[in-house]
Amino acid sequence: MLTKKRLGVTASSGDLLVFSLLLGLSIGRLGCFFSGLEDGTYGTATALPWGANFGDGIPRHPTNLYEILFLGVLALLLWLLERWREPLPLGDGRRFKLFLSGYLLFRLLVEFMKPKAALPGLVYYVWVWKKSSNFESL
Repeated sequence: MLTKKRLGVTASSGDLLVFSLLLGLSIGRLGCFFSGLEDGTYGTATALPWGANFGDGIPRHPTNLYEILFLGVLALLLWLLERWREPLPLGDGRRFKLFLSGYLLFRLLVEFMKPKAALPGLVYYVWVWKKSSNFESL
């Protein structure tokens, strides 16, 4: 942000990063999934047939895989939205706003499937939502 201000760049650069962020987050979540119980990002116990055993013999919600699936759907929806609006492309910064809003909402909801739903993390998300009206500076 400071570099952009110093260079006089006023356009949103967040839009350019959205699909890279989606891919990077997905790769990171694969790492979390394969690390098992060590990183603490596993879900609560479940009786669902796709519950994952992370080494303790308890089938758990694979929240990391849920997130990868969500990120794929979000990427597809953003891509389709841009194609649907072809004659009128999304406004400057709109792709990033949609990405961040969708991602933060998902993260808020998935926290309830984790045994250690981090209250500080939820407080942080509220703070980010309040600041989200100032995306033009990103």
